[in-house]
Amino acid sequence: MPKRVLQGVVVSDKTDKTIVVKVERRFTHPVMKKTVRRSKNYHAHDEANTAKIGQTVFIEESRPFSKTKTWKLVEDQAGSQAAPSDAPVAA
Repeated sequence: MPKRVLQGVVVSDKTDKTIVVKVERRFTHPVMKKTVRRSKNYHAHDEANTAKIGQTVFIEESRPFSKTKTWKLVEDQAGSQAAPSDAPVAA
C-alpha cells in the first residue's frame, strides 16, 4: 500500500527535529455547493532541522516517532531532499 504524501506550510519549527505543518483541503459543500476550506495541523519528523516557518513542504506517512508524530519530512518547495537517517556523518 503506498504511503500518503501531503503538501503544506510549516507553521512551527520550535521543537527539536519536529515541525508542525498546516495542510489545507478544499471540497464542495454537499448542500450549499460552495467551495469550503478546511485545514489540519500535522506533526512531522525533520531529522536535520532544515525546514523553516513559511516554507511549503511535502510530508509522508511513516512509523510513529512519538505519540503525535506519524509523518516525516520528504522535501521542501526548493526540492532539497531531507537528510536520510542512515547517511554517514562527515567529520
